Amino acid sequence: MWAVLCLIIVLALFPGLNAISGSVARLPFMKINPNYTGGEVARHIASANYSTDIRKPVFDGLIGERRKGFVQVDWRGEIPEILNDTIDYDLDGKPDFRIHISKSQSKTEIEPVSSKVGKLLVTTPTSYGWVVRVEVVK
Repeated sequence: MWAVLCLIIVLALFPGLNAISGSVARLPFMKINPNYTGGEVARHIASANYSTDIRKPVFDGLIGERRKGFVQVDWRGEIPEILNDTIDYDLDGKPDFRIHISKSQSKTEIEPVSSKVGKLLVTTPTSYGWVVRVEVVK
């Protein structure tokens, strides 16, 4: 009896499934996990030919927050062949790490300044510029 009832419900809802899923996806509490997006932008710095987006640190885990996380930095636009930048990810006015990117060699080096900064996790060119993820500790 339950199987027949469920089959009727599925058949009734199937034609409108695209509209229903689109409506549900637009609900305010539906968000993409920051582990995939890199987190929300905490600070946007505009330069002459490019901009830098420093994102909020991400510590999300399966259950609760982890002790180690990452911070993502995006450079968008026409970034120079050699990029040297100082990043203050926690916005306390003191630099946390320095980053050196060589686009032609696809090489990135990190120089931690703060004890909360760990190793370089991801560095990659993108369609809009360059992205790095750096390990951070709470």
